[in-house]
Amino acid sequence: MHLMFGLAFPYWQFVVRAAVVYVFILILLRLGGKREIGQMGAGEFVAILLISNAVQNSMNGGDNSITGGIILSTVIVLLSLMVAYLTYKSKKLENLIQGTPTILIHNGKLVRKNLAKERLSVGQLKTALRRQGIHDYRELTEAILESDGYISVTKQSDVWHEPEHLGF
Repeated sequence: MHLMFGLAFPYWQFVVRAAVVYVFILILLRLGGKREIGQMGAGEFVAILLISNAVQNSMNGGDNSITGGIILSTVIVLLSLMVAYLTYKSKKLENLIQGTPTILIHNGKLVRKNLAKERLSVGQLKTALRRQGIHDYRELTEAILESDGYISVTKQSDVWHEPEHLGF
């Protein structure tokens, strides 16, 4: 019973280990770019799986007790809630952690430097647009890569125009 619930080291070390690894992984993912889980390629998905396996021992320090797992999972959930709250309260922190939107198409023209910055090929962009029922990017006023990885679009036909002078 002691092996199942007894800790190999003090509880505060679990807290520190989880916090350090959480912040480090958050930074790594932020540097990795803006992709939704559904947009991840096989290489990115495998990297996420391997990272989770690689950091496991750095968090638990070889302690396989239930208590250690409960402490680690609690700390990770609390850190996640804290980050969500802080990004809700601070626009600067939100931009730092989650990034800012990037314009990919403006007035029907590709913004190639932004595509390159986001490591997004024209083919990948066209695929994402086709999933939204858009087959010709030139019909768009804007396509924006949001900070969550979603591409939001505005069609030229959806833009409200001032009515022409009616002679009143």
